[in-house]
Amino acid sequence: MTGRFSTIGLIGKYGDPHVGETLLRLIQHLSERKLRVILDADAADLVPAGSADSMARAQLAAASDLMIVVGGDGTMLNAGRSVTDAGVPLLGINLGRLGFLADVSPEEMTTELDQILDGEYREEERTLLHATVLRGEERLYASDAVNDVVVHKRDIARMIELEVRIDGHLLNTQRSDGLIVATPTGSSAYALSGGGPLLSPSLNACVLVPICPHSLNNRPFVISDQSTVDVIVRDTGQDQAQVTCDGQVNFGLDSADRVRIERNPSRLRLIHPSKYNYFEILRAKMHWGVHPAN
Repeated sequence: MTGRFSTIGLIGKYGDPHVGETLLRLIQHLSERKLRVILDADAADLVPAGSADSMARAQLAAASDLMIVVGGDGTMLNAGRSVTDAGVPLLGINLGRLGFLADVSPEEMTTELDQILDGEYREEERTLLHATVLRGEERLYASDAVNDVVVHKRDIARMIELEVRIDGHLLNTQRSDGLIVATPTGSSAYALSGGGPLLSPSLNACVLVPICPHSLNNRPFVISDQSTVDVIVRDTGQDQAQVTCDGQVNFGLDSADRVRIERNPSRLRLIHPSKYNYFEILRAKMHWGVHPAN
């Protein structure tokens, strides 16, 4: 695998001035290895002019063999939605807290990056969802999601009514604050706080988690990621419900709007250091096996 990655794209957390220093270190290190380095157009604003060539995100994804994302899991989610269809793998440099997706620390960055560039790494694929908003037969909006698609109330202090169908079959009609449809990646995020189960990232599944349901009989439900989920908004006024993807992109919903959620045929490719262990990160994030001090 040596030499597989010859053109490296760099993405940085938008608007964070602390990212610039790490980007400059990456540019210098990668250039010393005689690799072509290209900055995402937004990331170019974080470093001195002329540090590296830059491109718009779509062109950058098409031109790169590997994309390195500097920030945290939120930045990885943003990058994942925008580059997955290009088939380019992502490597995350984590500048925040311990991340599930961005798992390389700045302190170990150059050492672990050298190992990866020399072919010593682990690659995995993650499921993405694709959400489409339909009003009758009209397609109003579409977005991918790495973590979750959430249909939820908007700026109101009452529940909304949702009709949920799986592959065209009625599952239930629920009154709640909303519904989370999450990938295995997203099962450790918003869905977990709503009482959903943790799903191993390798599962071909997704989980439906109601948000504060009126009926305690409405429980989380795991389905195949081959299924199509339709969530139809009932009994709500205009601008009182919305769909949100990965907690980052939103679209307002009217009564009778349908949110269709399917698996994206493309898969998110992640590159990890060879020592990567998902369960070790899970234990650290969940504080499993950590005993409080006396």
